[in-house]
Amino acid sequence: MLERFFKLSENNTTVRTEIIAGITTFVAMAYIIFLNPSVLALTGMPNQGVFLATILTAVTGTLITGLFANLPYALAPSIGMQAMFTYTVVFGLGYTWQQALGMVFLVGLVDVIITLTKVRSLIVKSIPVQLKHAIAAGIGLYIAYIGLKNAGFINFLVDGQNIISLNNKPFNGGGAKVVETLTANGSTTPELTTFTSPSVLLALIGLILLVLLVIANVPGSFLISVFVTTLIGIPMGVTNIHISGMSAFSTTFHDFGSIFGQALGTHGLWSMFTSPKDILIVVLTVFSMGLSGLFDAIGTFIGTGISTGIFSAADQKEFYENKGFKSKMDRGLVADTFATMFAGIFGTSNTTTFIEASIGIKAGGRTGLTAVVVAIGFLCSIVAAPLVNVIPSAATAPILVVVGIMMMNEFKLIDWDDIEIAIPAFFTAAFMAFSYSISYGIAAGFIFFVLIKSVKRKFNEISIILWFVSILFILNFVVLALN
Repeated sequence: MLERFFKLSENNTTVRTEIIAGITTFVAMAYIIFLNPSVLALTGMPNQGVFLATILTAVTGTLITGLFANLPYALAPSIGMQAMFTYTVVFGLGYTWQQALGMVFLVGLVDVIITLTKVRSLIVKSIPVQLKHAIAAGIGLYIAYIGLKNAGFINFLVDGQNIISLNNKPFNGGGAKVVETLTANGSTTPELTTFTSPSVLLALIGLILLVLLVIANVPGSFLISVFVTTLIGIPMGVTNIHISGMSAFSTTFHDFGSIFGQALGTHGLWSMFTSPKDILIVVLTVFSMGLSGLFDAIGTFIGTGISTGIFSAADQKEFYENKGFKSKMDRGLVADTFATMFAGIFGTSNTTTFIEASIGIKAGGRTGLTAVVVAIGFLCSIVAAPLVNVIPSAATAPILVVVGIMMMNEFKLIDWDDIEIAIPAFFTAAFMAFSYSISYGIAAGFIFFVLIKSVKRKFNEISIILWFVSILFILNFVVLALN
C-alpha cells in the first residue's frame, strides 16, 4: 500500500529510508515548537496556546505536503514571519495579535487564489532574480539582528535631548511616573553589553554551544542547544524550574481555545478595514508577507529539489509555464498556501517550507512518506507541553542568530559590481534589519530598483507588477507621513 501510494520504487527509495529521513527532519526542526511561542508570546498571546497551534499547524501543513504533493518537505511557522508578525505588524504598525492573525489568514487566502491562477507565475517572473536574493539575505540579517537583541547582546544609549516622544506624546523635557513607550531619533547609539547579567551570559553560552554543534554537523543541533542551555540556566537562576506537570496540558488546551479562530472574529480580520489608510497598509503588509513566503518556499524547493532529482527538468518547466497542477512544485506551493490559512485559524504566524527538510533529503527522503513521519513526530511532541514555560529566551535567541547567519549565503549571489543592482539590494537588506520591517525592506528595494532603471531608461527591465507595487508602497509612506 505504501509502495503504491507514495511511488517508492519510482523515486528510488524504501519505507525504511523514508522513515529514517522523516525522523532526521523532525529532530532538526523540532526546536520551532519552543521558539515560536517564545517570540509570539511577546505580543500578549498565551505561549501554551501558541505551542499547540504551532504543532497543529505543522502537522496539518506537512500532511498536506506529504499526502497531496508527495514531497519529503515539512512545513511549520516561519522564523522570518514570526519576527514580522511580532516586531513589524504588532509592535511596529500597532495592530493587535488578533488582527495580525487575521492578516495571516488573509495571506493564506490570497496565496491560494494566486497559486490557483496564473498570477503566481507572473509575480515570480516579474521580480528580478537579484532582488529575490536580496530579500532572502535581508530576512536573514533581520532575524540575526533580532536574535542579538533578544539575547541582550546589544544595548542602546539614549540621551535626553534625542528623545522624540514619551508614552506616545511629544517629549518636552518632563518626566513620567511610568514609561510605556519611548521614541528617540537617529542619534541613539547602539553598544555592546557588558555581559554581567546572568541571562545575557547564558545566551552567550548557548550561542557558543550552538555554533560548535552546527560546525560539527551534529544532528538536531538546535534542539540539543535549547535543552543543554536550559539545563545550564538552572544553577544560574535563569531557567524557570517550576514544571506544571499534567496541569500544563489543561492549560495548553484552554489557552489554545482562546486563540483558535480569533483571526476570523470581530477583533481579528473584520476590525482592520476602518478607513482607506488602514486598507492600504493591510494590503501592502499582506503582500509583503505573501511575497516573502512565496520566495522562501520556491527557494527551498529549487535549492534542494533539483540536485536530488525530486524536481525534474520537465517538472520545473511545467511549473513556470503554469499549465495546471501536474508539477510537484505546483502541488507543493498549494500545500504551503493552505497551511498558512490554517496557521491563521489555529493561532500562529505564517508557515513556510523548512530548509531543515534538506537534512532529511540528504538522508534519502524522496517522497511524501518522509513528510508523514515528520507530521507524526510533531503530533507526538504535544507531550512536551510542560516544558514550554521552562525554556528561557536565552536558550532560543541563539537560534535566531545562527539561522540568520545561514541565510547570508544569498548575498554572494548578488552582483555587487553592478551598481544598478547593488544599491536596491543593499537598501532591501538594510531597511529590513534596521527598520525592523520586512515589508519596508521590500519597499526600499523595489522603489530604488524602479528609480534607477528609470533614470537609466531601461524601462523594459521594469515589470508592470513592479511599477504597481512600488507606487502602492510610495502611497503607503505618504499616508503614514500625513497621519
